[in-house]
Amino acid sequence: MKVPSMDVWLREAKKDPSAEKIGMYLIHNGTVRSTSRAEVREGKRDLPKVSGMFFSYDRERVDACIRQTNELEGIHYVRVWLNTGELAVGEDIMYVLIGGDIRPNVTRALDFLVGKIKSECVCEQERL
Repeated sequence: MKVPSMDVWLREAKKDPSAEKIGMYLIHNGTVRSTSRAEVREGKRDLPKVSGMFFSYDRERVDACIRQTNELEGIHYVRVWLNTGELAVGEDIMYVLIGGDIRPNVTRALDFLVGKIKSECVCEQERL
């Protein structure tokens, strides 16, 4: 799957009619790491390194999360790209671009959307 250019995304966002209301853009780039989820999130030690992952997602659920994010206070622009299939360590999993009026609203929206995507929309299976 072709990875999008963030330079292109930002140029397009700044041409969008919503741009006049936006004072900040934030980009999230999730990548495949070599440390397992159990090691990073649960503090387990001496686990084998991750060699990659299988990644898939539910497009309808992602679209619903995007709509919810667009309804948050001060948010005027949302764009998401998700990869699929067998991914190696270092490969891009997702890109999220959020544009909004002020920093607190934009950071809150980015955290909200990435959290919802990760908890409700995707299937990640680590390969050891």
